[in-house]
Amino acid sequence: MTDPSPSAASVLSLIADDMGEVDAVIAGRLASSVPLVGQVSRYIISSGGKRLRPALLLLVCGALGYRGEQRHNLAAVVEFIHTATLLHDDVVDESTLRRGRATANESFGNPASVLVGDFLYSRAFQMMLDAHDVRVMEILAEATNIIAEGEVMQLMNMHDPELDEAAYMQVIRSKTAKLFEASARLGAVLAKAPPAIERACADYGQALGTAFQVIDDVLDYAGAPEEMGKNLGDDLREGKVTLPLIAAMRRGRPEQRALIRHAIETGALEELDRISAIVRETGALEVAQEAAAAEARRAMSAAAQLPVNPHAQALVQLAASLLQRRN
Repeated sequence: MTDPSPSAASVLSLIADDMGEVDAVIAGRLASSVPLVGQVSRYIISSGGKRLRPALLLLVCGALGYRGEQRHNLAAVVEFIHTATLLHDDVVDESTLRRGRATANESFGNPASVLVGDFLYSRAFQMMLDAHDVRVMEILAEATNIIAEGEVMQLMNMHDPELDEAAYMQVIRSKTAKLFEASARLGAVLAKAPPAIERACADYGQALGTAFQVIDDVLDYAGAPEEMGKNLGDDLREGKVTLPLIAAMRRGRPEQRALIRHAIETGALEELDRISAIVRETGALEVAQEAAAAEARRAMSAAAQLPVNPHAQALVQLAASLLQRRN
C-alpha cells in the first residue's frame, strides 16, 4: 500500500507524538501469557494501516483542547476494536490479502484469527474501564453492537442483485462509519464539549467513514492490486453489492444488467474485466465518487463548527484528502 496523500500525511504529522504514545499503549496492552495471541495481534496491527480512527480521536481532542492521558488509552481502544473487526471480516470473507500481505487467517488459520479477535474485543473493554466514564462505555458498547449488526446485514445482503443504494448505505454506516463516528464523539466527550459540538464531531466521523468506504468500493473496480494491497474483484467474488455495481445496474443496458446480475448471484470472476468496463462505461464510478464527495463535504461542514485552530483545520484537510485517495 502506498503512503497517504501529501495532505493526509501533513495532517497525521500534527499528531505524530500522540500517535507514538498510542503505539506504546498498544504494545503494552497486547501482553498475554498465550504467545499466539500476541503473535497474531502484532501481525495485523503492524501491517501498515493508517490508524485513521485513533487519529480522528486525537485530532478532535486537540481541536477541543483536551490533553489528558485518556486520549491515548481510548485511541488504542478504538484501534483494538477495529483490528478485531478486521480479523473477523477476513475469516467471514475468506480473504487472503490485506494491505499487501497475507491476511492473519491465511497465515495462522481461521480459529486463531477468530479467537484473537475475541481477545482484542475483551481487552478493549478492559481498557475503556480506565476512563471511569459511563458515557465512554455507552458510546463504545453501542458502536460495537451496531458494527456487529452491520456485519450481519452485509452477510444477509450477499449475492442479492436487488440491493438498492439505501440498503447499501445502511450497511456501510453501520459496519464502517460507526467506529469513525464513535472515535470522533469520544474526543468530544473527553473534552466535555457541549451537546451541539459533540453532535458535530459525531456527524463528522460518520460522514468521513462513509466517504472512506465508498471510495474503497470504487477502488475495487478502478484501482490496481499493487496500490490497493488486496485482490481486485474480492467484493464481487464475495457477492458484495457495492455502489459502483448498483449504479451500473441502474444505468446499464439490459444485457449489461444481466451480466452483472449473474456475477453477483454466482460470485464468478470470469467476467470481471467486462464488468469493470461496464462500471466505467455507464458512469457508475462517477456516481459513486460524487456520493463520496458529498460525504466528504458534509464532514468538512461539521468540522467548521469546531474552534478555529490547527487541529480543527487538520480535520477539514483529512476530509478533503479523501477526494484524492488512490489506495
